[in-house]
Amino acid sequence: MKLRLPDILILAAYLITMVAIGWLLRKKAARNKENYLLGGKSLPWYMLGLSDASDMFDISGTMWMVSLCFVYGMKSIWIPWLWPVFNQVFLMMYLSRWVRRSNATTGAEWLSTRFGNTGIGVKSSHNIVVAFALLSCLGFMAYGFVGLGKFMQIFIPWDSVQPFIPFHVSPAYVPHFYGIVFTLFAMFYSILGGMHSIVLGDVIKYCIMTVACISHRRYSNDEAS
Repeated sequence: MKLRLPDILILAAYLITMVAIGWLLRKKAARNKENYLLGGKSLPWYMLGLSDASDMFDISGTMWMVSLCFVYGMKSIWIPWLWPVFNQVFLMMYLSRWVRRSNATTGAEWLSTRFGNTGIGVKSSHNIVVAFALLSCLGFMAYGFVGLGKFMQIFIPWDSVQPFIPFHVSPAYVPHFYGIVFTLFAMFYSILGGMHSIVLGDVIKYCIMTVACISHRRYSNDEAS
């Protein structure tokens, strides 16, 4: 598949917008820890909902679900319900109220609310939570960027990009290269703007996906007729 000029312009505009969001919101995120990690507890509920909804759509997850369907058949549709029922429903309805009242911004702070700040057991549990958070972040990044790279390789052939790259990349690692590049964009606006830029970026992504789905649906109907 070959991208046309409008496709390239849309992709470039999206990446520039994400970088600009992080740069413009960096001062708001730098006010205090609550602004950086929790968006100052001022983000509207509908933006938080759209942010969570947009994160449920990713190319790696789609590839994984297709693989499950191939292996287990249509009964595999129940497997993804293992985490939404607990995460999006149970935690949102019950645990979120406790976390908000505790003013905890991290998992380690939440443990301090429950068990205090003294004792070897408490400090050990804090260290375990921090280690788990780091490993989870690295795992999700690895899970996401390889699938993203393989997907982008279809739309952006490496033959058209290689002349502009000052170093050699083995064909086996082209998806990794694409994944790292686009992951760096996400890391840039996430680290600079904190929760404000993450939620706003997800809302923009959800709007783009909605427009693309409607446009594709109308195009498919026109082709069928």
